[in-house]
Amino acid sequence: MSEDGRFEIPKEIRSMAEASFEQARKTFEKFLASAQQTAGSLEERGATVRAGAKDVSSKAIAYAEKNVQASLSYAESLLKARDLAELMKLHSDYVQGQMRSLAEQASEMGQAVSRAAIDVVKPKG
Repeated sequence: MSEDGRFEIPKEIRSMAEASFEQARKTFEKFLASAQQTAGSLEERGATVRAGAKDVSSKAIAYAEKNVQASLSYAESLLKARDLAELMKLHSDYVQGQMRSLAEQASEMGQAVSRAAIDVVKPKG
């Protein structure tokens, strides 16, 4: 803590954390590009991938991207926290936001999977 009672992260630790954060962001961007390319190539294989599976996989990729971006933003905000109280508020806000987001994503994914299952068992006419 500093003389005024504020929580301080040493400059060396902050620099190392910022570099790690940037590396994590770049790694995620490469992963996402690869996942999208793989999903695209699966979709190009035609009859082996149904429209419902495409919808579910698209949603899964979108959710993964949203969740990782939220985590990266959270990590970045932690690096900028001025004191322990701000750190705790950031954590509380992040956890609450993620719980809401995950509940919404689970509901949407359940609906997409149900639609895909119904489409699979529908008689072809």
